[in-house]
Amino acid sequence: MAGQGKKRKVKKRFLNRMKIKLTVMCGIVLVGFIVVLCRMVYVEQIKGDEYEKRVLSQQRYDSISIPYRRGDILDRNGTELATSTKVYNLIIEPKIILAEGDKEVTLENGETSTKKILVINALKTYFGLTDEEINAALADEDSLYKIMAKKLSYDTVTPFNEYLETKEGSQLVGIWLEDEYQRYYPYGTLACQTLGFTASGNVGNSGIELYYNEELNGVEGRQYGYLTTDQTLQRTIREPINGNTVVTTLDTNIQLIVEKQIAEFMTETGAKNVSVLAMDPNNGDILAIANSYTFDCNQPYNEESIYYQFANPDGSYSFEREVIPEVSTEPVEEGTEEGESTEEGESTEASTPEPVRTVITAAGGAELVAQMTEEERLNAFNKVWRNYVISDTFEPGSTFKPFTVAAGLEEDIIHDGDTFYCEGHYTVVEGQRAVNCHLLSGHGTVTVEQAIMQSCNSALMQIAQKEGPAVFYKYQKDFGFGSKTYVDLPGEANTAALVYTEEGLNPMELATSSFGQGQNVSMIQLCTGFCSLVNGGNYYEPHVMKQIVNENGDVITNYEPTVLRRTISEETSNLLKEYMYQTVEAGTGKRVRIEGYTIGGKTGTAEKQPRGNEKYVISFIGFAPVEKPQIVLFVTVDEPNVADQSHSGASSLIAHDIFEEVLPYMNVFQSNTSVDDGSPIVDETATPVQGDVQPEGNTSTEGETSAEGETSTEGEASTEGEASTEGGNNE
Repeated sequence: MAGQGKKRKVKKRFLNRMKIKLTVMCGIVLVGFIVVLCRMVYVEQIKGDEYEKRVLSQQRYDSISIPYRRGDILDRNGTELATSTKVYNLIIEPKIILAEGDKEVTLENGETSTKKILVINALKTYFGLTDEEINAALADEDSLYKIMAKKLSYDTVTPFNEYLETKEGSQLVGIWLEDEYQRYYPYGTLACQTLGFTASGNVGNSGIELYYNEELNGVEGRQYGYLTTDQTLQRTIREPINGNTVVTTLDTNIQLIVEKQIAEFMTETGAKNVSVLAMDPNNGDILAIANSYTFDCNQPYNEESIYYQFANPDGSYSFEREVIPEVSTEPVEEGTEEGESTEEGESTEASTPEPVRTVITAAGGAELVAQMTEEERLNAFNKVWRNYVISDTFEPGSTFKPFTVAAGLEEDIIHDGDTFYCEGHYTVVEGQRAVNCHLLSGHGTVTVEQAIMQSCNSALMQIAQKEGPAVFYKYQKDFGFGSKTYVDLPGEANTAALVYTEEGLNPMELATSSFGQGQNVSMIQLCTGFCSLVNGGNYYEPHVMKQIVNENGDVITNYEPTVLRRTISEETSNLLKEYMYQTVEAGTGKRVRIEGYTIGGKTGTAEKQPRGNEKYVISFIGFAPVEKPQIVLFVTVDEPNVADQSHSGASSLIAHDIFEEVLPYMNVFQSNTSVDDGSPIVDETATPVQGDVQPEGNTSTEGETSAEGETSTEGEASTEGEASTEGGNNE
């Protein structure tokens, strides 16, 4: 009965339609939540920067970039060749100064002043600004960023920074220093064409600065600033990412030695140009590149660096300006049809006028440059910035002979000890003129070794004749002639059209090519191939980059020596090293000989175009020590200032002086116990060529290189008279 008084619980039930409604509502809420979440992610990750800028712009937003530090360029030992030093820009914020300017401050002496006066006094005291300059800047009342001075040195801003630490200085408002970086080259002119320089801050211009511009550059940071409603300045900073450092294969000490010896030669003798390339034959490392005319990388547009191009022997300066006259636009006389001759016999047909050449002269270099157009000045600067070693071509002369001999030895066409007879000339094709050797009386019977030592053209022509066009052309390609080395420097010459094709190697072209006449090479091209001659046959890719490291010192890229191909066997390499060792000991390279050291090499003398002008490129390429070469040195002297250039030993003298300093520095021990045989030193000489045998267009040694995609053309041999040789004649 007790239970009868209790009320029964009514169990609530969800009807199906209520369950459906609840499910739909939950689904809608969930979908909405997902949409909101996706929108938040989109706004934050994708459009965050845009919305941040919008918000800041509504709060009187201002933004400035924060510069990154461009990476350094170091030599192989860590010596700084190019760096970025911090400088400072003086910035004021007129809006802040004016807003806070009336507030009183207590000075060190106990007197009172206003913040505006405090700022003005600081600008005048520490930065030398005038009242006019300050008032003009403050007139821009809404500005939060006004540059008052740029690129101030650390020494200049130090007193101001010390003042900020004082009680009085700490009350300054609206004045601060902005960091910036300025490119600086500690050695000025050292390796200038290899390093290059920067323009407009961080834009590489030529050399390593250009080739590795992306690696050296970083990413700018940004500082966002805005004023809140209560005039409080708030800042948001995105930090910059600094550039990477390029560690090069260059050796500052070797570079200094090379440039010193070039400078001494230019002072004592002089030449149109002297260039030197030093490489490690065992890995393709470039140790030094130098040219006789330099510029200061810190001041690449200093006009004094281009004066030499216009200097005359009498001390005056001049250059030739070529102007094409404007074509007359007057109508043709009535009754005279186009192309018909007038009464005076002159044709009325329009023709391109001949250019008019005018010589501009001046007493001094500055006076002359002042008369030049902007284009003329830029062309002159490009000449001094140009890296002859990489970008210019010339006929190699006798420095090419070891390559011809190497091909014959490697193909078992000739053998060590084989003999050839030289009677002072050699008839390549019956019925055509003979080609002279430099020694018109003839060398007589010479071995392969003596052909290199005495630089006998007759023997070389006979060797090439045995090889034939196919073998000669194969090794020409294997050693890289006619192809780029793809060295990691800009502006490499393309010599594809400056060497003979296999089809173009007719008997006369084959003969003259054997001793380096007719084809053109660049210094980097010949030196890279020569390294394979003396290192056992490995053709390494030449390079100046050793490592790329980030600002924390972590290695990003580490260059590993790359053998592109095998050119010859070690046996052939050893024979050639011995031949060239004897060339320095007792042959045409004797000027390079240094007591106690084993040095090998080959001299060269090439007559420039046009033939018979008595202008020559004198060269020497050598290596040391002979047992295991550690350095290959290539020296070229373009038109030495001597009475008879063809008899000059200029390149050998420079090479001797460089080796004499570099070998002890490189810890190359003296191992040569041979004694000088007392024979007289005989320089390699050349006789003028009485005709041209060369690929079409191969006419310059002064930087004219063929364009990409060109193919070589067949040279034509003259059949009149007797040809005397050009490239590679000696003694």
